[in-house]
Amino acid sequence: QVQLLESGGGLVQPGGSLRLSCAASGSIFRVNAMGWYRQAPGKQRELVAVIITGGSASYVDSVKGRFTISRDNAKNTVSLQMNSLKPEDTAVYYCNARVVPNGDPWRRESTYWGQGTQVTVSS
Repeated sequence: QVQLLESGGGLVQPGGSLRLSCAASGSIFRVNAMGWYRQAPGKQRELVAVIITGGSASYVDSVKGRFTISRDNAKNTVSLQMNSLKPEDTAVYYCNARVVPNGDPWRRESTYWGQGTQVTVSS
């Protein structure tokens, strides 16, 4: 019913920048929040950044000052601008959204995930 599609992953050198984008599509009544998670090999998935409809954003401590999350509510898209990238940022990045599907009279919220996009930071 709702799909999330990520783009923008790739290989970048340490200190470089990369911008990830995610678009939500389908039968959507409202997107309450969108965010990015990441999972490195052998490690647990962690929340990187999240942004709500009003624009307030939160970040994991390790990316504060380097990453910026933004959202276009009209287009149901979210982006993650990643600057000063470090090798430890290497991971599969997953888009996440809290969505109220269209047509639900109870306005119940569901969580949706993208398929993930690989970010590799290496020289």
